[in-house]
Amino acid sequence: MRDSAAKDLLRAFLGTLVAVVLYSVAGAGAPALLVVFNAFSVIVLYFSIRRGEVFGALLGTMCGLVQDTFSLGIFGVAGLTKTLLGFWTGFVSRRIDVAPFTRNALFMLVMSVLEMALWVLITAVVRLESVNLHGGLIFLQPIVTAVLGSSLFAVERRIKARSSRGA
Repeated sequence: MRDSAAKDLLRAFLGTLVAVVLYSVAGAGAPALLVVFNAFSVIVLYFSIRRGEVFGALLGTMCGLVQDTFSLGIFGVAGLTKTLLGFWTGFVSRRIDVAPFTRNALFMLVMSVLEMALWVLITAVVRLESVNLHGGLIFLQPIVTAVLGSSLFAVERRIKARSSRGA
């Protein structure tokens, strides 16, 4: 059990590191990509489902604060929304079966929409100017997040199935 937790901790750290690299590269080359692709949300959703609400909340805090360092907005908004995303995703996924691909994708979509709604609400309250929705492009982000997050689980299942057949 400890070995599995240590592996997931290392994987979560590496996933966060990959998200940082993706944000750095995309921010320099294709900033519009960051509007529809939130690598930090994918990482938080994936590991919250795997490890539960405490792991998800802690990872959400870390990923959210790292994401806040990339933004020009109010520091802490992404930290708060990602913390809540991680906690509630882990909490709810422990109580319902989200293993099948379609159910997993739908669950991730709902959680991503809730995270975005909370982010927009908090941002609208704490900022003086209006929230930049990038011409509506930002509303694609939950869909992209759900598809990518669910795809990670599908790839993981295929890898496990192949390794068990080959063993």
